[in-house]
Amino acid sequence: MNPSRVVIRTRALEKTLPLGKTSVHALRGVDLDIYAGEIVGIVGPSGSGKSTLLGLIGGLDTATGGSIEIDGIDITRMNEDQLTEIRNEKIGFIFQFFNLIPTLTALENVALPIQFARKPQFKPDKRARELLGAFGLKDRLRHRPSELSGGQQQRVAIARALANNPPLLLADEPTGNLDTESGAMVMETLEQIRKDSGTTVIIVTHDPKLAGRADRVVTLVDGRVVDGAAAPPRR
Repeated sequence: MNPSRVVIRTRALEKTLPLGKTSVHALRGVDLDIYAGEIVGIVGPSGSGKSTLLGLIGGLDTATGGSIEIDGIDITRMNEDQLTEIRNEKIGFIFQFFNLIPTLTALENVALPIQFARKPQFKPDKRARELLGAFGLKDRLRHRPSELSGGQQQRVAIARALANNPPLLLADEPTGNLDTESGAMVMETLEQIRKDSGTTVIIVTHDPKLAGRADRVVTLVDGRVVDGAAAPPRR
């Protein structure tokens, strides 16, 4: 891990959304550098563009203008097949509502991304067992999401995000539906992942305690970065 290496760079990033006969500027010229192995919290009021920014970085949406580079590769110029490959190889996603498949067990949910990988580096069942065991869920392998607590579901979701060992984790309000104890456990898990693997983690959150544990906090207001855009990581 080289903490001086920029792994994500956005320049003049714009996103405009249609709203009836008018348009809403969700992002207005965002310039942002994120370094290898950094945990970055993205904060701001509702409607400030936090989740929009995360979706663009993750290749889940397309920008109206500007550029996004991941490891020096401009993903704004990619087609959907290329974006899918980038997502599979480089990015893990963690969502507020877990997004687990309800008909699958914890083991099956975690194994699924490996089965879809073009060049799987792990055996799906073995990797899923290892990850779930590491997160204290060894006795919950055959449980479906409805049979798990919120904190357990989020740990399954984190394990799924790590299934293909991505260098980048994107988390959108990962503790938003959890109690205080479960939320703290999720953050401790993300910190341990960074420590063990040098993973870069970006967290969109409304929780000041969660943001306060990040290496750096980036503040968005009305689609613009108003603080924390290019400060060096504090580790």
